[in-house]
Amino acid sequence: MIRSELVEKIAAENPHLYQRDVERIVATLFDEIIDAMANGDRVELRGFGSFSVKRREPRMGRNPRTGESVPVEEKHVPFFKTGKLLRDRLNGG
Repeated sequence: MIRSELVEKIAAENPHLYQRDVERIVATLFDEIIDAMANGDRVELRGFGSFSVKRREPRMGRNPRTGESVPVEEKHVPFFKTGKLLRDRLNGG
């Protein structure tokens, strides 16, 4: 499912809301999650899962073309951990 499909589904299930309002709500939700993660905060959506940022240590990598060692800088990557309700639904529970 892509963002526009999500907006269409929410708008269809809530006929009292205009589609442009649903688009604004979805955009705001995603923006807030992104902003919180950019600030290093954890975002938890009960039953769905939690978003956090993991730090990857700097290390020595390898250029696959030349085999030469190259330094890889520290980086921060997004991490998602599923909630129990989502895990149970995915596993037929």
